[in-house]
Amino acid sequence: MSSLVVVGAQWGDEGKGKITDFLAERSDVVVRAQGGNNAGHTVVVEQEEYKLHLIPSGILYKDKTCIIGNGVVVDPKALLEEIDYLEARGISTENLFLSDRAHIILPYHQLLDALAEKRKWEDQQIGTTQKGIGPAYMDKTERSGIRICDFMDEQVFRKKLEYNLKEKNLILEKIYGVKPFDLEQVYIEYRRYAKRLEKYVTDTTIIVYDTINSGQKVLFEGAQGTLLDIDLGTYPFVTSSHPISGGMTIGTGVGPTAINKVMGVVKAYTTRVGKGPFPTELKNEIGDWIRNKGHEFGTTTGRARRCGWFDAVILKYAVRVNGLNSIAVTKLDTLAGLEKVKICVGYELNGKRIKDFPASLETLAKCVPIYEELPGWGEEIRDARTYEELPMNAKKYLERISNLCDVEINIISIGPKRAETIVQGEIY
Repeated sequence: MSSLVVVGAQWGDEGKGKITDFLAERSDVVVRAQGGNNAGHTVVVEQEEYKLHLIPSGILYKDKTCIIGNGVVVDPKALLEEIDYLEARGISTENLFLSDRAHIILPYHQLLDALAEKRKWEDQQIGTTQKGIGPAYMDKTERSGIRICDFMDEQVFRKKLEYNLKEKNLILEKIYGVKPFDLEQVYIEYRRYAKRLEKYVTDTTIIVYDTINSGQKVLFEGAQGTLLDIDLGTYPFVTSSHPISGGMTIGTGVGPTAINKVMGVVKAYTTRVGKGPFPTELKNEIGDWIRNKGHEFGTTTGRARRCGWFDAVILKYAVRVNGLNSIAVTKLDTLAGLEKVKICVGYELNGKRIKDFPASLETLAKCVPIYEELPGWGEEIRDARTYEELPMNAKKYLERISNLCDVEINIISIGPKRAETIVQGEIY
């Protein structure tokens, strides 16, 4: 039995797409467990760039089984657009499977997402992608959601859609004062999507279970990051699912004993999108330099990411709540050229030093980062293929991160391409 979970260990956007694609070559099955098309993975293969949102990164290998698990919320239209995008570029989706237990996103979810965000006070706005993710998970929890298995049944889908639209249209008209949805129009459009998706639908929990029991390798792909977890993230500026390692078992239908190893993906610095406290944020020319050199703009939204120094307090928290066995450090190449680099090793709060990541955002907003300064490395490093070939100061930087957070570094990414990757030790 061999299985590996890959999760984001910061606020998302850590480069999980590249790492998952790299690890997929060593895997038999790649399964996505949570989130929706609010996630975005960019994968570079040779000179080709692929942007993925719902489909696991393993799809770029012809012989890998790729699964969209039961914990994902699926926009049928967006999924079909992604399938068409890949097929048009010569990438087969014959090995793609969609869980019959996953919930679907409908147009009213997207509209309510946008309207609810606009209605909030400015300091309460989440910065949602307005893809309908939150409202779809709300319906799932409220037990009024529509699952893929319901979506595939013509009569069941119509009955559930009609019931839901009565309530959603009332909210749209009476609270927001906007035009309601027409049942027939939505039903006819989405029945077309259902017919096209039917060939992908199955009980994916069986595939994952049988693959693990047969001794093959399963790679669990997380979306977003630890600090966006609905329970353990910087609430309320979080996503609506569980991007931590524990969420992988729920979102794919296997027990925790099926997981052998958990790898966290971290950038060599820290970024986040949207609002909320960010202790190490650099609102200066260095932050701008990192953003521009690292191309720190969202795959899904195109929004500029906030950039800051590496925060070891965050990584130590991620190591603990995910049970990380190792980490992959990405974008080390972005920092090449800086005279000095800094690592946040703790926070100062009201004159006292704290070492643990706080739950309260009000507390986090008052935290002042305590930095260690290390010498930078002027050399560009994207030609390195072994750890020994990295500049001495780059190695010292990595070793300090590893020692501070008590976690080994298995992978170092020094560029977006598959070849620009250094592996240390056992992966699975």
